Amino acid sequence: MEIARGLIIILITGVLTENFILSKFLGICPFLGVSKKVSGSVGMGIAVIFVMVLGTAVTWPIYTFILAPLNVEYMRTIAFILIVALFVQLIEMVLRRKMPLLYESLGAYLALMVTNCAILGVTLLNIDLEYGFLYSIFNAFCAGLGFLMVMVIFSGVRGRVDRCDIPKALSGIPITFIAASIMSLSFMGFAGLIEGIFGI
Repeated sequence: MEIARGLIIILITGVLTENFILSKFLGICPFLGVSKKVSGSVGMGIAVIFVMVLGTAVTWPIYTFILAPLNVEYMRTIAFILIVALFVQLIEMVLRRKMPLLYESLGAYLALMVTNCAILGVTLLNIDLEYGFLYSIFNAFCAGLGFLMVMVIFSGVRGRVDRCDIPKALSGIPITFIAASIMSLSFMGFAGLIEGIFGI
């Protein structure tokens, strides 16, 4: 029961209450750059989930069994970036060969996943929260799921905004920031959800 409760809390925080994009403001570059179309948003979201989960599956044991015992925890950021870069290159090669249209739609933002703060952030957050291996994997998956959900929702928002008559002074980037801000405020409504469900 305690394990199920912990997993539900991780799911709610990763997707809703502490969403990496709208709450922690990590991964903003692909959020604003790729969210123009649903197909690009879904592709980027799935790629982020893949890199987050596999990156966590490799970084957690490296930190736990190599860096921490050797007292070189300060090397974790460099090590984690190298691991994330490896998986991004793997995804890039697969997409280039198997899904060239998606590869073209993601463009430079696929390569920028190496420095995507959301991906690096979840690997570091798992260590800081002292999650076990399975909890870390699940947390990475939920964070990626939240990333995907917000990307898809915002692509719909941008599609509707593009069809509206926007004043020239607000068209383009300004209205995109305004829409993102309103969406972020709407997610603040989920604050206190865990306390309401579990009474903590």
